[in-house]
Amino acid sequence: MQNQLTCEQVSALLSFYVEDKLSKKLSEYIRIHLESCPSCFEKYLKMKNMLNRFMDIQNQEIDNPYANKQYEDFKHNLSAYIDNELNDFENIKIKKIAISNPLARQDLENIYTFKKLLHSSFEKTKNDFKNDYSKNIICQLRHEDIKDKTVDPFFVLVVSFFAMITCIVAGIISILYF
Repeated sequence: MQNQLTCEQVSALLSFYVEDKLSKKLSEYIRIHLESCPSCFEKYLKMKNMLNRFMDIQNQEIDNPYANKQYEDFKHNLSAYIDNELNDFENIKIKKIAISNPLARQDLENIYTFKKLLHSSFEKTKNDFKNDYSKNIICQLRHEDIKDKTVDPFFVLVVSFFAMITCIVAGIISILYF
C-alpha cells in the first residue's frame, strides 16, 4: 500500500477509523491524510460528532423520560418512514411523535443528515464515473426487444415450404382439369 491515501479511500475507511477498527498502520495513513486535507478532516469531525451524539443518546435513554414505548415504536418504524413505505395513518403517527419527543426529533434529523451525506457521496461518485450503466442497460433492453420482434428463420422456412407445396398442387390441379 502506498503511504498516501486518496480522499475517496479515506472516505470509505472513515467510519472504521472513527470506531478504531483499523490496523495501526492504516490508521496512521488516515491520520496523516486528515492532517493535510481539510475536507476529509471536516467529514471526520462530523462523523465523530454524530457517533458521540449517538452514544450520548444511548446512554441517556436509560433515565430519559422520553425513552418510552411510543419512542420505541418510532425507532422501529423510522427506516420505513424515511423510505416512504408507511401508510398515511402511520406517517401521521411518526410525525406526531417526532414533534412531541425531542429524542425522536433528534433521531429524525440525524437520519436525514446521514441520508443527505450518502446521497451527496453517491452523486459525486456517479459524476466521477464515466460510464452510465443505466443508459447502457436500457439500450440493451431495447436491442433485445428488437431481436424479439424479428421473425424466426425456421418459421419463414416452414411458411415458404407450404407456399411452394400449395403452388405445386394448384399447378397440378389446373393442368389436370384444364
